[in-house]
Amino acid sequence: MSKYQAQNPRAEREKALAEMRRREEAEAAQKRKKQNLIIIIVTIVLVVTLSVFLVVYFSTRTQNTVPDTSNETTNQESETRNAPQMADLDFSAVTLEQVTESAEPTDYVKMTIQGRGEVIIRLFPEVAPETVQNFKNLVSEHFYDGLTFHRIMDNFMAQGGDPKGDGTGDSGKTIKGEFTSNGFENNLSHVKGVISMARGNSANSASCQFFIMFSDTHKSTLDGNYAAFGYVCCGQDVIDDLQTVERTANARGEIAVPVEPVVIESITFVTINK
Repeated sequence: MSKYQAQNPRAEREKALAEMRRREEAEAAQKRKKQNLIIIIVTIVLVVTLSVFLVVYFSTRTQNTVPDTSNETTNQESETRNAPQMADLDFSAVTLEQVTESAEPTDYVKMTIQGRGEVIIRLFPEVAPETVQNFKNLVSEHFYDGLTFHRIMDNFMAQGGDPKGDGTGDSGKTIKGEFTSNGFENNLSHVKGVISMARGNSANSASCQFFIMFSDTHKSTLDGNYAAFGYVCCGQDVIDDLQTVERTANARGEIAVPVEPVVIESITFVTINK
């Protein structure tokens, strides 16, 4: 027999086919590996992007509070108007006996604080027209009924009107900041009895939260940076008494959160019988 074996065509074909399948499987495996790598990279990019978005979102989300010492200003020009001075405003006291409920909006509201008494607030639309109109709209909607004073600080102010009750809530709408550092002349100083709008870091972030002053102590910080818009003309003693409620610390470390809720039973419009 010859030392050379005759070739087997069938065996050669099967061998070639097997080699072809092996190469195809290797190429398919390599392709799957590349696809998996691309999926992993895309997933990582999406996760990092989402993480950055969430960090930015929550870091820029701020409570409506006071004071804000950022002294934020805008490029708005002061509006041309005859802004009233403190001396031009009526701070005369009224009594509950002079009050009559009104079905229509007026420049006076009665705030009933559950279990504590009634407070009459005079609004000054000539001082802060958009702020007053926003407040009136919310009163008309009974927005404040059942909300609380969630932040009470001795010798400073009582802050309330937040639907969430923790300083982060709003009405779903924000308004222009009607104060001097935001290009709007407002000469109503934050003296005892004045009501003003709380806000976040943005000058135009006020919505529904307000605060009422216990004293004149902080007016130099607040004047020009917050939109004062009214005055307690009856019941300041009811407001002052809020400083006697038991409180615990809030997230800022302030001993300001009432242990028992201080509830705003209602805010309604009234007229004053002179």
